[in-house]
Amino acid sequence: MKFSTKVSIEDYQDKISYRDKIITLGSCFSDEIGSRLESYSFRICLNPFGVLYNPASVASALERLANNRKFTVEDIIEDGDVWKSLYHSSSHADYTKESLLETVNTSLSESSLHFAQSRWVLVTLGTRWIYRLKSNGVVVSNCHKLPQTRFSREEMGVGEIVSILSPYIESCKDKIWLFTVSPVRHLKDGAHENQISKATLLLAVDELRKKYSNVLYFPAYEVFMDELRDYRYYAEDMIHPSTVAINYIWELFTTSLIKGEDIKLMDLVRKLNEMNNHRPFFQKSDSFKKFETERSKLQGVVSELLKEKFL
Repeated sequence: MKFSTKVSIEDYQDKISYRDKIITLGSCFSDEIGSRLESYSFRICLNPFGVLYNPASVASALERLANNRKFTVEDIIEDGDVWKSLYHSSSHADYTKESLLETVNTSLSESSLHFAQSRWVLVTLGTRWIYRLKSNGVVVSNCHKLPQTRFSREEMGVGEIVSILSPYIESCKDKIWLFTVSPVRHLKDGAHENQISKATLLLAVDELRKKYSNVLYFPAYEVFMDELRDYRYYAEDMIHPSTVAINYIWELFTTSLIKGEDIKLMDLVRKLNEMNNHRPFFQKSDSFKKFETERSKLQGVVSELLKEKFL
């Protein structure tokens, strides 16, 4: 007897390897998957602009990364005694405009180089809705809790999303673009509007997949909505996936998209991480000395294997 609807995941011909550089962009779900890859020592640039919810903000980030176009004072705003970037999440803020610009431009230089060298671009789209600052018409990546009267709210259509993302995929045919749609629901406009928004994103990604051979789709949204169709798989806010749900989707991700030869190395990295996080308390004890010997030996093995992969 089956108690859930299994989602079919395609047999991807291209798979992620430790030899590859990776960059993630998009909503908080890309943070979740990217953080897991980072914890396993993959060479990843994790959401350099912070969480980006809509396709227009993702496209804006891609333009910056592709051209290493620096941010200027016109790209930031003052909110009380804090300066904030229109193109970054709220985690990017500072007390002076000089410090903020130095921080975001240093980060841009590093992430732009990583993007140029990356084989994989992991993009998670969250919503079709964008917010445009009325004063200059800029689509902001985050409203930073500023008064809503300062923004106009617009919806993106399928064609517009395809059009705004296509130039970067077209110009980077050497990269593999892996798209997902975030399973996190945006319910402030109601359940029906959330479904329309997600459907728009799904249709746009499907068009991109049909248009470009280097575009892949991983069905995280479908897995969460169908295989995990139960509130026990939600976090306390009843909106975000729970840790159990993320773990399940991560297992599907690794099984489907990580090269088999690298799974063994991932297991060694996981074991090393567990050892680093659970050291014995008493450093003068025999058990601690034995533990440190085993940990150091495993550290050496992992370091050598990673060095071979990164050459």
